[in-house]
Amino acid sequence: MNPSLIIAVIGGTGKSGSYLVKQLLNQGYQLKLLLRNPDKLQIKSPKIEIITGDINDYTTIYQLIKGCDAVISTLGLGIPASEPTIFSQSSSNVLKAMNELAVRRYIVTTGLNVDTPFDKKTGTTAFGTDWMKKTFPLSTANKQLEYDILKASSIDWTLVRLPLIELTDEVGEVTASLEDCPGEKISATDLADFLIEQLTDRRFIQKAPFVASKI
Repeated sequence: MNPSLIIAVIGGTGKSGSYLVKQLLNQGYQLKLLLRNPDKLQIKSPKIEIITGDINDYTTIYQLIKGCDAVISTLGLGIPASEPTIFSQSSSNVLKAMNELAVRRYIVTTGLNVDTPFDKKTGTTAFGTDWMKKTFPLSTANKQLEYDILKASSIDWTLVRLPLIELTDEVGEVTASLEDCPGEKISATDLADFLIEQLTDRRFIQKAPFVASKI
């Protein structure tokens, strides 16, 4: 842990993002948050700098990342729902700004429906992947495109693939796998802690681990 780092956070008012912001503040980090609607931010802290704008605006992303040491994104479609192309657009803008600003570390969450060449999906993971592809084909395809964009990048990225997120302060042990999701749920607090660990843990550089809370 290095709380002197300044972390850019995308999706910080979302369900899992709010837990991430809370845990980052608890560990002493300085934050820059990208918010479409700053009034939605329930946490107030002198350690937070708010950048108001949209993920599709490159100038806003550049302003967000400038002066930061790493970027963490828990971006979702949101309410009202964004365009299903938001995931690839977000990472494209983030990677461009990171390259221009010489920022190396990018940690981003996605669904377990994203496929990689290393997968050996079984059971619930395979079923969930097929269901998402049939039910939400546009957003699923765009998340897959986001992985392809990351894979082509030289940035130190980690794409964290998630099962169901339980919105709880419960803390347990997180397990990770590059082949199949090791569980059906993850605590939002466990997820936040795992994402923060990735700021200094290099095991999953340019990899896409599945994570779950150990039962």
